[in-house]
Amino acid sequence: MSWFESFILGLVQGLTEFLPISSSGHLRLTAAFAGWEDPGAAFTAITQIGTEAAVLIYFRKDIARIVSAWCRSLTNKAMRADHDAQMGWLVIVGSIPIGVLGVTLNDQIEGPFRDLRLIATTLIVMGVVLGIADRLAARDEVGGKHRAIRDRKTLQDLGVKDGLIFGVCQAMALIPGVSRSGATISGGLLMGYTREAAARYSFLLAIPAVLASGAYELKSVSEGHVSWGPTVFATIIAFGVGYAVIAWFMKFITTKSFMPFVIYRILLGILIFVLVGTDTLSPHAGESAG
Repeated sequence: MSWFESFILGLVQGLTEFLPISSSGHLRLTAAFAGWEDPGAAFTAITQIGTEAAVLIYFRKDIARIVSAWCRSLTNKAMRADHDAQMGWLVIVGSIPIGVLGVTLNDQIEGPFRDLRLIATTLIVMGVVLGIADRLAARDEVGGKHRAIRDRKTLQDLGVKDGLIFGVCQAMALIPGVSRSGATISGGLLMGYTREAAARYSFLLAIPAVLASGAYELKSVSEGHVSWGPTVFATIIAFGVGYAVIAWFMKFITTKSFMPFVIYRILLGILIFVLVGTDTLSPHAGESAG
């Protein structure tokens, strides 16, 4: 991988990680469209450490408060009723599905799941799901002629059952094209949570999964499957761009609809099907690098 390729891929990772359009899918597509080698699942997982570092900094106050309360709850029973302490447990509970499936489906993640036809399918299907979830949320927020405005759930309402459902939604993002934020936010909206609550828990929930996945894939660098220099460079680029994107996105969702992302996902999925169907692009374009 050249330094230019790592710069572009790091830029793509940072731009797409927090948007509901799939960063892993876009890394795969960028390489395929440019005629480069598939950067591979290992490169994707490691560069996600950069964007996750942006989450750690952006939500640093929330994270410090949650970690502190959770640690104190281990020895202080009274603290176990504290919302921040409970959030610590809920992040752990919500991380179980992706941990189990990530290990179980490792070979598929690095192989069949990277087929461009599957990515196109997940882009379209999850785009439609996100669109439906967004419309339901908008209907509750603005009401209508024959509908009253309905209060939506916040993180104060989050329990173990909903935490596990969020976790299952996150695990779906093991398939490129699904989108971690897209799947978890869609799940949250369908369960009746506000956009802000669904997005905030989505980003907090991603921290253990992404850091664990990135640490696990570091062996691919040490074994020579991924180059240290370009990978670290891409990770740094992803961090800087990712921080700017998350700050913008958290403001965007408080007043705006997800429909632009829905339309983009569907159009991109259709484009991929057209390119593959006309033999302009091979569904297996590029050789996996990791």
